[in-house]
Amino acid sequence: MTTTHEFPVPTVSATARSTGRFGREVGYLLSGLPLGIPAFVMMVAGFAVGVSTLVIMVGLPVLIGTLSVARYLARVESQQIGRVTGRPLPPLPPREARGGWAALLDAQSWRDLLHAVVAFPLRILTFSVALAWMAGGVGGLLYGLWSWSLPRDNDGVLDLALGITGRGPDIAFNTFVGLLLLATTIPVVRCLTAMQAGLGRVLLRDGRL
Repeated sequence: MTTTHEFPVPTVSATARSTGRFGREVGYLLSGLPLGIPAFVMMVAGFAVGVSTLVIMVGLPVLIGTLSVARYLARVESQQIGRVTGRPLPPLPPREARGGWAALLDAQSWRDLLHAVVAFPLRILTFSVALAWMAGGVGGLLYGLWSWSLPRDNDGVLDLALGITGRGPDIAFNTFVGLLLLATTIPVVRCLTAMQAGLGRVLLRDGRL
C-alpha cells in the first residue's frame, strides 16, 4: 500500500501582487525621464540633420539610421508597457526588409519616432508628479522629526493662511498632508502610468489596444 503526500501550493497574496505592481509602476515612471532625454535628443537631432541634408543625399542614411533607432526604442517601450500593465501590446505585422528611399515609407517607424518626441514632455510630467507626490508624503509624515531644522520666521502654512501659530498645529497639519499624499499615492501612480502607457499603445500600435 502506497501513500501519497499532497503539499499545499503556495499562493501569492493580493497584497503582494499589489505591492509588486506598484513597484513596477514606480520604476516605469521614474525611469521614463532618464531614458526619454537621450531618446528625445537623438530623434530630434537625427530628424533635423537628416531633413536638412537630404538634398545632398547625406540625409538619407541619417534618416534611415534615426528610424532604426526609433524602432528599437519602440520595442523597449512596448516591452515595458506589457510588463508594467500586465497587458502586452498586440504584435506588429511583419515588416518587409527595405533599403534606400523605401525604408522611409514605413509609417510605423515614423510613429515610433513621433512617440519618442511627444512622450518626452509627458514623461517630465509623470516623473515630476510621481516623485513629488511620494517625497511629499514621506516628508510630511516625518515632518515632526526634521521641522526643527527649518527657520522659524513663521509657523508654516497655517500661520500664513489662517494665522494659527504654534509648532504643534504646524506639525499636525503637515503630518496630515503627508498621510493624505501617501494614502492617495497608489491611485495617482496608477493614473500616471495609464497616461504614459496609453500614449505608447496609441502610437506604437497605431491605436490597436
